[in-house]
Amino acid sequence: MKVREVMTSDVFTARPDASIFDLAELMRDEDIGAVPIVEDDKLVGMVTDRDIVVRGLADSQDPASATARTVMTNTMLYCFDDQTVEEVLDNMGEQQVRRLPVVDRDKRLVGVVSIGDLC
Repeated sequence: MKVREVMTSDVFTARPDASIFDLAELMRDEDIGAVPIVEDDKLVGMVTDRDIVVRGLADSQDPASATARTVMTNTMLYCFDDQTVEEVLDNMGEQQVRRLPVVDRDKRLVGVVSIGDLC
């Protein structure tokens, strides 16, 4: 089975200049734990609820001025939509992540996959 068959394709994204308040509201309202950060149609980062707490609040950043860019994970882990579920699940285990952005072979964001989608 391919990842495209189990991923969530209706993905909420944000721009790097989005405030952490906007990101937290989006996560709350949509009941999601991570938001891919997109700039000029390119995936540039990911912000998780943990990023907001650890990098945004615990690191003493001013919450009023903190943005996605200041708290996001810059090292992008992702998978391709045509990879098998087994490949991606193994990779997620090795990287110790619970979710990954899914891109097509042109590296355009097409979805997000979580461990729950794969098991």
